[in-house]
Amino acid sequence: MDLDLKNIQSIVVSYQNNDVFQNVSSQIIFGAISAKGILPVSIGKNFPVNTHIKSNVLNRLSYSHPKNQGFNINKLKKIDSIALFAIKKKMIPGAQILVAKNGDVIYNKSFGNKTYESSNKVKWDDLYDLASLTKILSSVPLIMNEYELDNLNLDTTLSDLLPNMDLKEKENLSIKEMLSHQAGLFPWIPFYKKTIDSLTYKPMSNWYRSSKEDGFSIKVTEDLFLKNVFLDTINVNIINSNLSDNKSYVYSDLPYYFIKSFLENKNKKDLDDQLKKKLLLGLGANRTTYNPTLSFSKNKIVPSEIDNYFRNTTLHGYVHDMGAAMQGGIGGHAGLFSNSNDVAKIMQMYIQGGYYGGIRFFKSSTIDDFNTCYFCDNNNRRGIGFDKPQLDDSKPTCGCVPMSSFGHSGFTGTYTWADPENKLVYVFLSNRTYPTMENRMLYKYNIRTEIQRVIYESFN
Repeated sequence: MDLDLKNIQSIVVSYQNNDVFQNVSSQIIFGAISAKGILPVSIGKNFPVNTHIKSNVLNRLSYSHPKNQGFNINKLKKIDSIALFAIKKKMIPGAQILVAKNGDVIYNKSFGNKTYESSNKVKWDDLYDLASLTKILSSVPLIMNEYELDNLNLDTTLSDLLPNMDLKEKENLSIKEMLSHQAGLFPWIPFYKKTIDSLTYKPMSNWYRSSKEDGFSIKVTEDLFLKNVFLDTINVNIINSNLSDNKSYVYSDLPYYFIKSFLENKNKKDLDDQLKKKLLLGLGANRTTYNPTLSFSKNKIVPSEIDNYFRNTTLHGYVHDMGAAMQGGIGGHAGLFSNSNDVAKIMQMYIQGGYYGGIRFFKSSTIDDFNTCYFCDNNNRRGIGFDKPQLDDSKPTCGCVPMSSFGHSGFTGTYTWADPENKLVYVFLSNRTYPTMENRMLYKYNIRTEIQRVIYESFN
């Protein structure tokens, strides 16, 4: 058998055509596991006996049986029970749940449907609105990039970031203070309320148009376009908002409006474009994006809420967070959509010290600098952007994770946590805000952190 191999660099020979061999072959191709087999027979003149190519592992996520990573399968099944209980009690319509240990995905399941009234089951590649996970999956890595380029440090002030803006008493707030939520900034401002009629809850015509036109180009939903100058109103409101004299831990979205302004003004590209070029493309995180309707059909996007207070429509492919919506869907604090697999890739990159898929995205020292609790003495558990294990009776985790671990939760019912000591990544995505964000049972029953507890109880 003579073959023309001029344009072929390598060939994978798998001995059987079944799911196991197909799975292993695909993982070899994308570098999750190494190739080290040797051909035991000759295949024509081109492939004599003992032909082989050894490949290196590129530290990508691979897929394995839970037993291979020391998990008790019967204990791990409790995750299924908790997820199904949450769906039965209508805490969530559905969910994606992923667990990886030592770079091996050992649990990756989808549960339920995209909405309660739909029979459209959640699939592994469906996209969820990540809400505040955007902070650590978009803003933080982009700020880390500027940090490594020596364009800023953790003591850089707001006036350094935005020298042309009149910041008033906020000018000396540092990145360390702001992204640790120790700056005394106001927690949240409902900007949208200034643009809707207080009686009818309908958008006011002086602020909105039903189609894009001059001066009204900020797309909030399919048929709602905000007046461009409202972005100035947002900035003014943030700058004029209350600033506490007594700096203590108060969780706030407001720093991320400043971070977005800095990154976009400096790099002349929106956050979506920057994130894809600097991180997502190299990771192979191809299902992570802002404004997903531009790249994906709606049947691959999970609806987040039936909005009857602002946009008066089902939020399907448009960000749930009102402030991010009024920035055209691209916020520093919210706006990112993804699936559990892509979120896990980013978190795995973090616990591998900034390395993934043969690419070094960050120095391990950079991740350590951001994953540090600088204000623990002030009873503030946060790192730079990252949430950290509890110091008091709050419950950001199961209470069974090491202090080196980090992650974040999201308002729409999302959660991810990474543990560099145990080399474990956990992702939980849901749309608990559907049909209404008033449904807080997911919080009440601590579903996300109870699943985290089961994970830790399941491995040796």
